[in-house]
Amino acid sequence: MPWPEVTRMSQRLEFVSMASKEGSNLAKICRRFGISRKIGYKWLERYFLGGVRGLQDRSRRPQTSPSRTPDSMEEAVLAVRQEHTTWGGRKIKARLQALGWQDVPAASTITEILRRHGCLDPEESGKHKAWDRFEAEAPNGLWQMDFQGHFEAAEGRCHPLTILDDHSRYALGLQACADEKGTTVHRHLVSTFRRYGLPKRILVDNGSPWGSDGEHPFTPLTVWLMRQGVQVLHSRAYHPQTLGKDERFHRTLRAEVSQYCVGLDLEACQGRFESWREMYNFERPHESLEMATPASRYRPSLRSFQESLPLIEYGPEDQVRKVQQGGKISYGNREYGLPKAFCGQYVALRPTPQDGVMEVFFCNQKIMYVDLKNHSSKSVTHVPEHL
Repeated sequence: MPWPEVTRMSQRLEFVSMASKEGSNLAKICRRFGISRKIGYKWLERYFLGGVRGLQDRSRRPQTSPSRTPDSMEEAVLAVRQEHTTWGGRKIKARLQALGWQDVPAASTITEILRRHGCLDPEESGKHKAWDRFEAEAPNGLWQMDFQGHFEAAEGRCHPLTILDDHSRYALGLQACADEKGTTVHRHLVSTFRRYGLPKRILVDNGSPWGSDGEHPFTPLTVWLMRQGVQVLHSRAYHPQTLGKDERFHRTLRAEVSQYCVGLDLEACQGRFESWREMYNFERPHESLEMATPASRYRPSLRSFQESLPLIEYGPEDQVRKVQQGGKISYGNREYGLPKAFCGQYVALRPTPQDGVMEVFFCNQKIMYVDLKNHSSKSVTHVPEHL
């Protein structure tokens, strides 16, 4: 199967980045990219012999390296800045080194060059403050997912959906959506899971379509994620810094690309998003990664997406109940209300050390407590899942 025309180069680069990692499963990665192993071996060989240039179509690109610009280092700094108008001294220094420049000046010197040429806004620079944040120990241990915030498109509005790997900051998904419905997110998550595999956990905020407060903690989307074996975590209310990496990613996305997409149709927005995502993952130095790129720290998950899910299996001592219409389950001649998102699913009740209190599990995730002694509407309580 040929590469999709629009994203051919970016897919080749992403493919070799993953396939060249130690211990990677080439056959599985080829299947996720929709190519044969023969094609996969061809692009790996070209990459090892010629680097990124080896991935270019030979009929369109010369085999010799392009000649170096004769401009001075200062002109080179300004050229990078012109291409990436939000980058500062440290990123430009790392990028010039990655491009092969020798004797690149210190980041502070580059900052002075930018200031001297009127490229820096002192008021804007003072707004940039680092988040205090945690970090997952390995790729795919935790993904962060959210909508950036909509803007006007040619018809309706564009809602950028972002999916970020917590450990590597690799942008797994950046999609121009027409809405923020659960079905829309589901569709794009399927494509992402097919490409990168499944994460252990996904962190989302407290709004639609992820679920919100104690009265609506689950949605069909989050139930489907748990069914795939992905634990769903919610950020703490009024604590946006819990999703700090994705919030920071949104700020960069807005500054570098989405503000220039206002008024475009969704297809045009998506084209710009894909080009920028490739640059972000493979070229843009990341300060929290010691100026490495996200692609250098990311590798695909070993857990493959399951197109057809097996039946849920619970232990022999579990009290298994099917959630009926309205979110009701029966136990001990009484009915208890669970979130309606679980309608039609099977849950398991397990006793706790506390007399009369049962835990309710869906797959491997504890979702509720049931107090058998409490006959009020508060007999069922949600298990909060936060970082």
